Amino acid sequence: MSSNTSNLQIFSRLVRLARPWRKALIGSLLLAMLLAPAAALRPYFIQKLVDEYIYQFDLRGIENTIYILLALLTGESLMRYGFTFLSNWLAQSVIRDLRVKVFDHFVHLRPSYFDKTPIGTATTRTINDVETIATVFSEGALTIVSDLLMVLAVLVVMFWSSWQLALISLGVMPLLLLATYFFKEGIKHAFRQVRSLLSRMNAFLQEHISGMRIVQIFTAEKQEFEKFSQINQTYTNANLKALFYYAIFFPAIEILSALALGMMLWWGARGVLGGSITLGALVAFPLYLSMLFRPMRFLADRFNTVQMGLIAAGRVFAILDTRAYISNEGKLQATKLQGDLRFERVYFSYDGEHEVLHDLSFHIKPGQTVALVGSTGSGKTTIVHLINRFYEIQKGRICIDGRDIREYELKSLRSRIAMVPQDVFLFTGTVFENITLRDPSITPAQVERAAKMIGAHEFIMRLPKGYDFEVMERGTRLSVGQRQLISFVRALVFEPDILILDEATSSIDPESEAIIQYAVEKLIAKRTSIIIAHRLATILHADNILVLERGRLVEQGKHHQLLQKEDGAYKKLYQTQFAELTKNP
Repeated sequence: MSSNTSNLQIFSRLVRLARPWRKALIGSLLLAMLLAPAAALRPYFIQKLVDEYIYQFDLRGIENTIYILLALLTGESLMRYGFTFLSNWLAQSVIRDLRVKVFDHFVHLRPSYFDKTPIGTATTRTINDVETIATVFSEGALTIVSDLLMVLAVLVVMFWSSWQLALISLGVMPLLLLATYFFKEGIKHAFRQVRSLLSRMNAFLQEHISGMRIVQIFTAEKQEFEKFSQINQTYTNANLKALFYYAIFFPAIEILSALALGMMLWWGARGVLGGSITLGALVAFPLYLSMLFRPMRFLADRFNTVQMGLIAAGRVFAILDTRAYISNEGKLQATKLQGDLRFERVYFSYDGEHEVLHDLSFHIKPGQTVALVGSTGSGKTTIVHLINRFYEIQKGRICIDGRDIREYELKSLRSRIAMVPQDVFLFTGTVFENITLRDPSITPAQVERAAKMIGAHEFIMRLPKGYDFEVMERGTRLSVGQRQLISFVRALVFEPDILILDEATSSIDPESEAIIQYAVEKLIAKRTSIIIAHRLATILHADNILVLERGRLVEQGKHHQLLQKEDGAYKKLYQTQFAELTKNP
């Protein structure tokens, strides 16, 4: 009961998605209603031709009937074309809008959703599952309506023409229904497994193609190949199982249709000889049977198409129903921030159980440059994520300019904060597009001015086509330093009030360090800056250094002040992590 109710609810939501295209939907249904009688009338007129005109040598009647048949055939062909075109156009229109809706939903989900969901799975939902939904309209529901109307119309005409032949022809119907039921149930389970394994394969490929360099560095090609071969073989077996049902079902239907035809001809021939059945009926009934069994051969497959489409739709709707949003109830527009930042007794946990930050309090004054230092897992990156409201804190307050950050409208708040991550992500597109992120309000002059200020303009102009140089996925055609410079220009061109550098210089080669350091100095000038420190130079010039241990603030002060503390946490950290950098200045 619950499953049927769920399927009805999902189907109802799919129909609602088609509302903007209701004319195409109504047009398809009207054509389906017209196609059924038009197709069923052709054998009827053939029967009439044989019984009433050929036997009577009525040439005028023969000609008129042929014209009628040609008109019916032409009309049916045109309606069939219109039905196929409209139903597919409707399907593509619906899934086009649905893809946009799903992607728009993804871009507003909080990062914690993507922490738990493999990218390959999300890709499968957006592409494969949405494409499967299209078949509900193009090959499923509308086609089922058309086929059922066809079967109903043919049955009516069959019984109208000869109820004896109709009953004989339908003698195999119980066997047909039984075969259809077993096929429908078997193929449904097989396709469920296929869809599940396809999602698993996509997730595996997404992860391993992205990390192929690591696979090759550690010569793990053989192991990963074996893993993929196993997943691929399981997926292939699931498809072969589905094909097995088709291989059994369609020959069985052919045998049953041949059996029905043989029984009809045996009984019909006796009826013709006995005078109870006309020759025209005997000629027309093989056509009726063909028209009856053709849609019934595919009805089970159509129902499974709808079932698979509903399963796919259920997965897609589950994503759309996910309310993993950061609440955006703030009304305050952050048009300009002073950059006064406070953490007031903040507690935070990613999973609701294990706290990452404990009773954390600190104050960053407007225009200050503050460095966050600490061992791995101390909470540095968590702090900058909370400032951007990527996650919600459990206790305490985070304030900017004296107002709780939850009071700010989310988009306006993030528009005043820029972040340069350690792992720079560049998209496929030009250097200019990667800097502006396709924001039409940012002009080429602004980009060039920011690049010159950072010291990146010269290297960009050396690239083929300069700012129009095509960057491949993740910026693989550029060096680490070049990618980092582009990310700096991106941060500066948006003119943020608060700047966050999340170990943004940790992967820079010595040759690029001077350029990057110059860029950092230009970026942090005259704005509140938070730097997760990796390079010694960024720490030396910080106005304040916050030392973290296991989510707690244990020390703070300037570099020289913290070094003077005997057995201080910063001094130990400096001696183990930073002192080596001073040996070869």
